[in-house]
Amino acid sequence: MSTLTNPKLESIYLEVVNRNPGEAEFHQAVREVLESLGPVLAKYPEFGQRKIIERICEPERQVIFRVPWQDDKGEVRINRAFRVQFNSALGPYKGGLRFHPSVYLGIIKFLGFEQIFKNALTGMPIGGGKGGSDFDPKGKSDDEIMRFCQSFMTELWRYLGEYIDVPAGDIGVGGREIGYLFGQYKRITTRYESGVLTGKGLGYGGSLVRREATGYGLVYFMDEMLKGRRQTIEGKTCVVSGSGNVAIYTIEKVQQLGGKVVACSDSNGYVHDEAGIDVELVKQLKEVERRRIKDYLKTRKDARYVEGGNIWEIPCQVALPCATQNELTGKDAAMLVKHGCIAVGEGANMPSTPEAVKVFLDHNVGFGPAKAANAGGVATSALEMQQNASRDSWTFDFTDHRLEDIMRNIYRTVEQTAEEYGTPGNYVNGANIAGFIRVAQAMVAMGLI
Repeated sequence: MSTLTNPKLESIYLEVVNRNPGEAEFHQAVREVLESLGPVLAKYPEFGQRKIIERICEPERQVIFRVPWQDDKGEVRINRAFRVQFNSALGPYKGGLRFHPSVYLGIIKFLGFEQIFKNALTGMPIGGGKGGSDFDPKGKSDDEIMRFCQSFMTELWRYLGEYIDVPAGDIGVGGREIGYLFGQYKRITTRYESGVLTGKGLGYGGSLVRREATGYGLVYFMDEMLKGRRQTIEGKTCVVSGSGNVAIYTIEKVQQLGGKVVACSDSNGYVHDEAGIDVELVKQLKEVERRRIKDYLKTRKDARYVEGGNIWEIPCQVALPCATQNELTGKDAAMLVKHGCIAVGEGANMPSTPEAVKVFLDHNVGFGPAKAANAGGVATSALEMQQNASRDSWTFDFTDHRLEDIMRNIYRTVEQTAEEYGTPGNYVNGANIAGFIRVAQAMVAMGLI
């Protein structure tokens, strides 16, 4: 990997690597941000003098704990869990919980670090954090998931609070898991503190649009970005990787705005439906029946399924990676460019490798980085916190309009910042710089804490 052009930033990066060995995803996330910050240190020398970057790269608090639970056969199982409270300069820690076998400290730190700047870009008063466990919900019964969630919260509750840390869902943590977690929190604390978790059910303090928010927000951002290039989502052929919550509602909003999604995927393969993905069928398969995407073909006979295939082989004008980190490689990016792709928006967290990002930027592909493009989920979580604090409940349309305004404003902020710092059209730099400055200025104002 090449050396950063700024010696000070290279020194900071190497120190992060030395202090956090074996955490490749965290190293990648830090490097991506530091590559943008040279002009910021030149304009704001006090950030360097006060060691703002070094402080941001070190979490304020890291909690690691075991989660013992009992499966349906009576066997005791043990998982490892984490909560990284990264930065609270702008508000209480805010970020999801991920339940997936791949989870380890480096994954959580990468996600928490990204969350700092993502949350800052929303303009909402929320800091950055992340958590999760190497527990795998797949194949588990509802009772097993309930017992795991209860054990998980029995340890984590002491670190949470509506003015301290407010988790939400992520991969493997949906409405069912949030319900079990909230129930255990309420049971332990004897408080109905609805603002302590977001992504709750509508019957007990949840917000309309929260389920749809990350996907909808991604499409609002991309539509605004395309408008800046005198185009829109309408009429565009799109490919969406994944078939979970983010992917489903990305597909839905693309269709509502007149685009056509022709493919989606899961960890086993992808489906290609030239007539356009039937989003209601995908919802039924994934949200209701919890089945694999290959079962799409049982209903849509003209579609095709490719086991273990690479979804980025399908020609499209807009690519929307919504599955997981580093899913889109440099080779994939070159293939997308060759097939006429004009815009890429990251619905997942850091789904494009550094090599892929370089290909997109070198070929003038409109590239919406995750910390800007997928901020809709956490933005609507913050709107849920507002409703909980005021004991209020907003309509779907009102909340959706708030989300749309936030996402279109994020694009404008990112675009203007990229222009101001001499890299017009580079929304990676724009997002990194805008988010960093908001956090850094708050940290300067609060002194050495």
